[in-house]
Amino acid sequence: MCNSLTTIARVNSGVLTFCRKCKMYHLEFINIYLEFTEEQFEEFRSYLSTIEIGYWEYKYAGVNIKRKIPIPTTQNNLMLLFNRHEINELKTLFFSEPTSKKPMLHVSQIDYTLVMN
Repeated sequence: MCNSLTTIARVNSGVLTFCRKCKMYHLEFINIYLEFTEEQFEEFRSYLSTIEIGYWEYKYAGVNIKRKIPIPTTQNNLMLLFNRHEINELKTLFFSEPTSKKPMLHVSQIDYTLVMN
């Protein structure tokens, strides 16, 4: 990983950053970490814009899985699966205007279970 990252966008599930030194985009999203060159970034962005969420939810309506929207990879045995909310968050990361500073988190955005003993 790079150490000179600039945050492009942030959502509850992840962050999209860019490294000026290596000219790579870095996506941390839920439990996925991806690195993109400029060309790969644009290809993934283009693919995100064409995903028909309703089609995939309808196609897999009878299947008992939580995430029904697939994003294929070049590895034949690996498919990334997302739900509607996650796809919308990915789109927010890839299509939002770059942020100049990190936004403050609201208390409701902190994913932490407080146990009072």
